[in-house]
Amino acid sequence: MLNPTVGLSDAPVQTRARLSWIWVCAVLTMTLLVAWAGQWSARRESAFQADGLRRSIDVYALGLRAEAAKFAYLPFTVAQHPEVIAALASPGDIGLRQRADRYLEDVNRRAGSDALYVLDTRGNTLIASNWNQPLTFVGQNYGNRPYFIDALSGGSGRFYGIGKTTGEPGLFLSAPLRSGTSIVGVVTVKVSLLEIQETWAKARDPVMLADERGIFFLGSVPSWMYQGTRAVDESELARIATHATYGPRDNFPVLPWNVERTEEEPGYLLTTMVDGIAHRFLALDESLPHLGWTLTVMADYGPVVAARNRTWTVGALVAGLLLLGTMYWRLRERRYAEQRVARQDLELRVEDRTRELGQAHSFRKAMEDSLLVGMRARDLKGKILYVNPALCEMTGYRSDELMGKFPPYSYWHPDDLKKHRRESDAVLAGNAAPTGFESRLRHRDGHDVYTMVYTAPLIDHSGKHSGWMSSVVDISEQKKAELRQRNDNEKLQHMQRLASLGELAATLAHELGQPLMALNNFAGAARANASQGRLALLAGNLDDVSAQAKRAGDIVRSTQVWARPHLRGAEPCDLNDIVHDVLNMVGAEIRHHQVRVRTRFHLAQPSVSGVRILLEQVLVNLVLNSLRAMQAVAIELRELEISTDRQDDTVRISVADRGPGVAADVMARVFDPYFTTKPEGTGLGLNICRRIVVENHQGTLEFENRPDGGAIFVLILKSAS
Repeated sequence: MLNPTVGLSDAPVQTRARLSWIWVCAVLTMTLLVAWAGQWSARRESAFQADGLRRSIDVYALGLRAEAAKFAYLPFTVAQHPEVIAALASPGDIGLRQRADRYLEDVNRRAGSDALYVLDTRGNTLIASNWNQPLTFVGQNYGNRPYFIDALSGGSGRFYGIGKTTGEPGLFLSAPLRSGTSIVGVVTVKVSLLEIQETWAKARDPVMLADERGIFFLGSVPSWMYQGTRAVDESELARIATHATYGPRDNFPVLPWNVERTEEEPGYLLTTMVDGIAHRFLALDESLPHLGWTLTVMADYGPVVAARNRTWTVGALVAGLLLLGTMYWRLRERRYAEQRVARQDLELRVEDRTRELGQAHSFRKAMEDSLLVGMRARDLKGKILYVNPALCEMTGYRSDELMGKFPPYSYWHPDDLKKHRRESDAVLAGNAAPTGFESRLRHRDGHDVYTMVYTAPLIDHSGKHSGWMSSVVDISEQKKAELRQRNDNEKLQHMQRLASLGELAATLAHELGQPLMALNNFAGAARANASQGRLALLAGNLDDVSAQAKRAGDIVRSTQVWARPHLRGAEPCDLNDIVHDVLNMVGAEIRHHQVRVRTRFHLAQPSVSGVRILLEQVLVNLVLNSLRAMQAVAIELRELEISTDRQDDTVRISVADRGPGVAADVMARVFDPYFTTKPEGTGLGLNICRRIVVENHQGTLEFENRPDGGAIFVLILKSAS
């Protein structure tokens, strides 16, 4: 009798080999997809962190600039006081020096600075606000300090360093003291930045400030102080020693940082030790050219890694569920295939097969009961064939209440019935989104459940498509977390706006404080000159009082310019300086829109006669319009070009962008009031700009489309020279 299995033993081997290759390919594909999703999540989180760092840089830089400008007026004011000038002219007159010392003491106390003192032309301190303190500056020589050297040469000085007398660091601001046209001394104010350092110390992540040599002298990490980001060469060390910048320190080691720069990451990745613990940060550097310093702000890189790992975990879970579902239906297919085995083998194997099926059922039941993801099987018409316990718990309905039901299902949310029907029809038609879709369900007890639904086809034992298997993942907690995050972000933005308003109010108070302080000083000097009968000096003091009163009025009126475009008050204006100031004002918007800026100044000093703040208003409007016009343009093509030029007796400022240009059907109405093409626009910006140019400056504002794409607006004014 022939053995029917002879010659057929190779077929199962070949089938198993083919299935093994299919499984290997499927696993590799899923692994690659999960890995890609994790990296995408990491890049997205890194971009969020970089945006937060840029906002932090704007806040910290504004605080530094405000602190530096807060006391800049003191040296210039003191240098004009007659008692100070007289004491410096007669250093041997003890009475004059004592009155000048007390005057500096009173001014220093009112202003809130650390110290205020006057040096002669050799750098010796003759008068000081701390004249009666143990560590007085009187008699000390500061001739080697850069702020003394700069002021003695006729300019203003700015220098940060360790105090030679007190050993305390501070910011030194100086101005020349003149007698007629000659410089006879230097007035210096010392300002402590301790409040800024204490504020930074409360920050969650490191904030550091470095000088032009890369040496950190202020920051929130004490162990990084007086260390550098690069090696300090011999010439720089010699200058530090000559100026005694950092006291007796003559060694500034390079920080043990491991820096990684990649094209995917904004800024750079930094690995280092903080308080003996290894940390990894995303860091951004911002140059402060007016101060000569570099601000470095960092953020913990942990959330980026956590986002990537979280995505990997969820992806692995979904992939595992799909593989388990496929394994389950593969077991069923195998069971049906085995039924075709010859009858003579069926009776011999029935006991073993029954045991195997029992084990498979137990395995499947245990797997279903342990899954946290809801599973639902439907036929081609949408009838529910199977639900697992997780889906029943998610909806609040028993399996017998769901089995056999057609759409609409009882757990569909009543407010989203059209959306549910549209998504269900798409799945049944074979058009389900491969990345899944979000679906809001209504639990039996009435609360909402937010889910992500992923669907794959069901294939029966004969290879025929018999229905659809869906995995339903509960993301309600994730949605709540996202809502909390949005609320937190809105609160943070609100706090930042309040801080900005506070900075604006403090700046206005400071600007008014300068002329008011000067008025007080000149009034005191006038009183002294009147009592001594010095009428010529008294008349000069009264002129100074009048000038400072006019300056205070100008400051108040300048705050009304934006609301009153017709306000006049022409003065010589350098257009190149106006362009620089405007670019600084809108620097945050430029970075937000990721636009490159090119400036072309064809004249050294293109001067016009006009109201500077009104001209700045016009240029700010034109620049912001250009930035918004390039929102839909590819990032690599976004370029803003600002140029100044002269033609005959006129001076021109041109603002050109790479946007879509001005449509032909709206060209005639561009400057009409209340006409706008933006949904959120008022239609007043360009109209006000033209009014400022025509009515206040007798100029013109023109525009045209560029041949290679974009628009160019040209402001034409009469030259002042």
